[in-house]
Amino acid sequence: MTLILMTVVKAKKHLGQHFLTDQNIARKIVGSLSPDNTNILEVGSGMGVLTQYLFENESWNTLALDVDSESIDYLKNNYPLFEKNIINADFLKTDIASFFDSKEFAVVGNFPYNISSQIFFKVLENKPFVPEVVGMVQKEVAERMAATSGNKTYGILSVLIQAYYSVEYLFTVHEHVFKPPPKVKSAVIRLKRKQSQRLGCDEVLFKKVVKTLFNQRRKMIRNSLKPIIKEIGFSHPFLEKRPEQLSVEELIEFTNVVERALNE
Repeated sequence: MTLILMTVVKAKKHLGQHFLTDQNIARKIVGSLSPDNTNILEVGSGMGVLTQYLFENESWNTLALDVDSESIDYLKNNYPLFEKNIINADFLKTDIASFFDSKEFAVVGNFPYNISSQIFFKVLENKPFVPEVVGMVQKEVAERMAATSGNKTYGILSVLIQAYYSVEYLFTVHEHVFKPPPKVKSAVIRLKRKQSQRLGCDEVLFKKVVKTLFNQRRKMIRNSLKPIIKEIGFSHPFLEKRPEQLSVEELIEFTNVVERALNE
């Protein structure tokens, strides 16, 4: 399939658009998706540099999603046979599970930089339906997502994502392969959902504990926990640590400790 350039879409700063121009990198991103996927949702299709290779794979049912009506017109002009697969919608405001009738689907894209973290939180909300994500984001966001405990970049996004997905930092992408070039380097990451979706703790409380602790990450946990438990009447070795010192598993364990303390 050859991409036919009928018009050029103007990149819009307020949408965080930086169009990838390197075809080899585009093929590499699409090739990072597991071949056994059936349904694919592309987020931020832009000028179709990934879309062309996604549509090329006849074993995939691909939907190309973009909030930019100019990009949608461009894609429909270039891919008239796939017009029904091209959707003008806001990923963050849409019931994405409804696109595939609540069947599983992988998410892929050159994600808009200004909403990349929000995209992953949306994936978490839909984790029963999303077994895999392959996406390009700012390098620092990719590093945060893949960071492990003890690392300065390890934080809320790292913990909440890694609780449910394994994260692989695949490769770095330099600025010159985009139009317009961003001011930062990019990276492609792959998320694969873990077999067990049960954390072994109250998941709402887990999220609250993680956000509370890391919002005051320089404090010892004993002090940063006070918005949840004003008077800490129990002892635990984790109380004398900082949140970035605890692994995801230890934060799950500590959530159970907090729950017991709240119920006493």
